Amino acid sequence: MITINDIVSDIPITLIMLVWVVFVIMYLAKWTYNYAVSRGRTPHSATYFGRKVIHFLAGGLVAILLPYYFREPILPFIMALALAVFCYIPHKTGKLMFWFQDPDNIYEVDFAIAWGLIIFITWFIDRTFWLGVIPVLFMAWGDGITGIVRNLRYGRRVKGWEGSVAMLIATTIIGLKFGIAGLIAAVASTMVERWEKVDDNITVPIISLLILIIAKTFTPNLTIGLW
Repeated sequence: MITINDIVSDIPITLIMLVWVVFVIMYLAKWTYNYAVSRGRTPHSATYFGRKVIHFLAGGLVAILLPYYFREPILPFIMALALAVFCYIPHKTGKLMFWFQDPDNIYEVDFAIAWGLIIFITWFIDRTFWLGVIPVLFMAWGDGITGIVRNLRYGRRVKGWEGSVAMLIATTIIGLKFGIAGLIAAVASTMVERWEKVDDNITVPIISLLILIIAKTFTPNLTIGLW
């Protein structure tokens, strides 16, 4: 049960995390974009470096801190939805934050919504937060590393095998938190990430979460963590 005291207790850390995320978006991602351009990367390629910085230092970092510093999922959910709106408005107005936003898609909006919904819903199943955090980390860090590797290799958004190998390594390490079930989820999320027709910010966390929920329900011994 979520109490008012839980929510009030989480206000300071939520504000700190929100300021950090805005700093990552408005400064660190932009610095990364400018640095990439200065090193000869095309603006399109640099945009995806900026986006992956947000994946790692905003979405991923905040997610892994949830089990240690948050007592409830409501404020993280509100923060995620606020960031989704913050990212959607530039698409609506045509004034994109060019250092990480692509005019051809709104995947960063999907990322924020998926992050918030998964963290919120799974807390009612596992109040340690980890059931939601692991799929979110697959999306933030697993998909993040694959994007960086492919961008370095091809200079554009492409589903190359090198990125899939990098993602599998990252998600395997992350998935060990849920043992054998986590490893199965890692492989599945790496495979589904290669599917072009649907945004992987939706497919990766949903598929991996479903696997973890099924394992937790029917074969809990397979979810015993290795870290």
